[in-house]
Amino acid sequence: MNEPQRPIRNIKAAPSAATSLTQAGPKPLKVVLAVLAVCVLLISGVGWYAVGRVGNDVANAGNLALGGGKGSRGHAADGATDILLVGSDSRTDAQGNQLTPEEIDMLHAGDEEADNTDTMMVIRVPNDGSSATAVSIPRDTYIKDGENGNMKINGVYAAHKASEAEHLRAEAAQGGQHLSDAEIEERSKVAGRKALIQAVANLTGVEVDHYAEVGLVGFVLLTDAVGGVDVCLNAPVNDEFSGANFPAGQQTLNGPQALAFVRQRHGLPRGDLDRIVRQQAYMASLVNKVLAAGTLTNPSKLSDMGQAVQRSVVLDDGWDIISFATQLQDLAGGNVVFNTIPVTSLDGVGDYGESIVTVNVDEVHRFMKNLLGDKNDPNNDNTESSSTTAQPAEKFSDAVKTSQVHVLNAGSTPGLAGAIAKVLKDDGLKVVETGNSRPGVYSTSQILVAPGSEDAGHELANALGGLEVKENSSLEPGTIIVVAHNDYHGPHGDLQESAAEEKSVVGQPGSDMGELPESPKIDAGGNGPRCVN
Repeated sequence: MNEPQRPIRNIKAAPSAATSLTQAGPKPLKVVLAVLAVCVLLISGVGWYAVGRVGNDVANAGNLALGGGKGSRGHAADGATDILLVGSDSRTDAQGNQLTPEEIDMLHAGDEEADNTDTMMVIRVPNDGSSATAVSIPRDTYIKDGENGNMKINGVYAAHKASEAEHLRAEAAQGGQHLSDAEIEERSKVAGRKALIQAVANLTGVEVDHYAEVGLVGFVLLTDAVGGVDVCLNAPVNDEFSGANFPAGQQTLNGPQALAFVRQRHGLPRGDLDRIVRQQAYMASLVNKVLAAGTLTNPSKLSDMGQAVQRSVVLDDGWDIISFATQLQDLAGGNVVFNTIPVTSLDGVGDYGESIVTVNVDEVHRFMKNLLGDKNDPNNDNTESSSTTAQPAEKFSDAVKTSQVHVLNAGSTPGLAGAIAKVLKDDGLKVVETGNSRPGVYSTSQILVAPGSEDAGHELANALGGLEVKENSSLEPGTIIVVAHNDYHGPHGDLQESAAEEKSVVGQPGSDMGELPESPKIDAGGNGPRCVN
């Protein structure tokens, strides 16, 4: 069977999660971004110490079954304090007061209220307080939920909250305890929070020690409290959905402008991942400003910051925030880092055809563990990996080593292409793209090569267990395409282990990240804001 010209481009044919038609239209984005503001206080201990003096009125949430495993010195037993921050799209503040019509208009939040938690971050702080890493979780990350099956992680809170409310009302109808609407709402929130905490723990492999929930209004209030925050854009933007309309270059944004800046995802090269990068760059600049001389010694700014916290923040009731602030008192801006969990595709497909972000749970677990710099962990990707320590010179000829290898999954086994790609990378080969082939193009496993590259193709085919080699005149010289179908089983145990690991991906992966650049690592040090898309 002849492959159409330039077959490897077909990997990119599916629309990304950010450009899916199901997400287009004028409906306001329900992204709760006040969490960014409170993150500043959580990861700048001096900020919490100052604001904490007026923090007795901060709302609390109990019965959350947090990890809280403590060692003999009162530190988290796994070597770090892990804080889950989520956003709340509530039209009330943390104290239960309704937002004013003027505030709702200012936020451009729309009239429809939802319980989805579209902004989620895990802040990991080692016990010595030497650093803080805020790790974003894409809202469309597809996970297994014990009660509801496979679903996007941003829907876990809402699903469990609704289920608990239904359960409580059904109990009352059958002669059980009758609760007021307010009591049902509060108990349902607890159920939603607990389920989300467990979902994040399962995804990241870390036990959540503390929980912070933030309302939308806090983002604007804290931004204005510090006098605005500097940002930098690589190119001008004008997005009707978020209201982001800014020139290229460095500029200072007030609260409502900043909200539009971090909400935009339409028109960005990597969609939601670039929006996350914007959030992180903004947070880094905000942290830098909070830590700067003058901000925390200005009584007026401290008062405004305190009001923003009181109106927007819900913390777990077991958190001694002042002690935590003391732990971070020597934290420098350069050691406050922002990152995103690794993803395997942006344009995956869920069980009901919805657009999803797929992740390899094992890879996410390693990523989170590496944030502690555990050099003794055999799975630590921060140590020299097999891809850098491999000795490819003895295994393959120059013709194979200099080829650009593409790996396609043409079968029904999730993660098979990724498993093969890992083996080839470990052997030092240049795997430039990994993904799924178009349905129906291939019926068997095979290797495609450009004319004149048959010897290189046979060499690689033998290493992968004896695949058939076919010449394809549409391929450019130096290109090798490895196609794996259901008849492929692999030549050795390394591949079997990789394939088993890839099964930790939930949902049908879309195209691999491929040529899209990885998310940058952003910190709060430096002399100016990080320029982003």
